[in-house]
Amino acid sequence: MPSEPVRVVLVGCGPTALTALDSLAERLRVVGLVRDHDPDDPVCRRAAELGVPVSADVTLRGIERLIDRLGPDCVVVSSYNRVLRARLVGKTRFVNVHYALLPRYRGRANVNWAVINGERETGISIHVLAPGLDAGNVLFQQAVPIGPADTVTDLYERLNALQREHLGAVVLRHLAGDDGRPQDEAAASYGCTRLPRDGEIDWSWPTRRVFDMVRALTPPYPGAFTYFAGEVLRVWRAEPVADPPRYDGRVPGRVVRVSKADGWVEVLTGDGVLRVHEVQAAAGPRRPAAEVLDSVKHTLGLHPTELLDRIRVLESALADLRRQNGQLLPAGEE
Repeated sequence: MPSEPVRVVLVGCGPTALTALDSLAERLRVVGLVRDHDPDDPVCRRAAELGVPVSADVTLRGIERLIDRLGPDCVVVSSYNRVLRARLVGKTRFVNVHYALLPRYRGRANVNWAVINGERETGISIHVLAPGLDAGNVLFQQAVPIGPADTVTDLYERLNALQREHLGAVVLRHLAGDDGRPQDEAAASYGCTRLPRDGEIDWSWPTRRVFDMVRALTPPYPGAFTYFAGEVLRVWRAEPVADPPRYDGRVPGRVVRVSKADGWVEVLTGDGVLRVHEVQAAAGPRRPAAEVLDSVKHTLGLHPTELLDRIRVLESALADLRRQNGQLLPAGEE
């Protein structure tokens, strides 16, 4: 009689889950997907097409209850932001997908950090999930080059395609007896969690560093940002200017050139010039930069003098309110 298909649960809460689901479903029986349930989410729609139940309880306890109920042969993790406890990992086999070349870049935001740090490559590692942060034997690994203008969006497309091609087969090979190779703990490095505020551009940085920040936070991430007129301005597309003019008088963040015909502006950095093509104000759509930054008198970034001016305006408005309230109070209660 034919053997029963391997039963797996996929824990996929982030942007890598779709190709993980497709790769597993092609070769194994996916009996559950752990993910916030949203009928408009492409991953949840794909799960519905495949007949895979979605568990919206993404907590550690919720995952443990699901494993106890379903008894899968393996749990595959692709995008999950918590470290799994040893008790949980001991319940069945676990395989993890990590977008970095382990043992380097363990932890969070690995592709973002690789771009921010100017690395020339990143990669995919599929490994046995062991207690500890991204620990465990490596079952599969492949490098992906990072070109000088590649964005995180570009890299995720390539990494997701590799996951789609290899994940299902790697899991089957592991369950058939492949234990992988140990990681070199002496070579391990880590990336800390990135918060939205970590995407702020410091215009005194070198041009390359500013550009790397911009390309490191493209979708599915919220974008590198600066401030203009006291409001957040996201920078979605930019490029370094080759052989820029020499500025002996330099104000980092100052707009020095505006091309309304082509939609770009050029902004001074700590050592050069960045050409900014596309920006987005907090409450608006993406727009050509020259539609927003239309003057060489504009300076990007949040400056102490601007903050002090805003504090003075607020203090004046507050004083006016106090005076008005005082006039309205009954006599003797002022």
